[in-house]
Amino acid sequence: MNEPLEQRREPSLDAPSGFHPLVYKAAIGFVALFVAAAWVAFDRQSDIELPLAMLSVLLFVAVLLPYLLWRIWRTGQTRPPTLKTNKGFRKWMKGSTQVWQSRLKNSDAAIDMLLPLAAVALGLVALGIVFELS
Repeated sequence: MNEPLEQRREPSLDAPSGFHPLVYKAAIGFVALFVAAAWVAFDRQSDIELPLAMLSVLLFVAVLLPYLLWRIWRTGQTRPPTLKTNKGFRKWMKGSTQVWQSRLKNSDAAIDMLLPLAAVALGLVALGIVFELS
């Protein structure tokens, strides 16, 4: 009982922390949908191009920087000898991942990450449809 918290933790059950690459691709898709919907819905006046361009650059940088950091990190990692160690998406969804001090199902973690992005992107698409109909 007097052991430090680090020593009392149970060993990891072969569940790496991190998202499947398809989750990251879906997040990038939602950001791209948001930018496209912003341009389509709000590019009606001549003075709106500069704010839309700045928004596009901001979101491009927000996607590009984590991608570049991941690529730099990946170059220092050892590659698996075969592709058989790569899990499929369905198998990954059934597993769990380490978040802060607890474990979370991968499906719940993916929903927690993608739901705000999807809500904003699809909400802007709906707003653009309403603007077109009015």
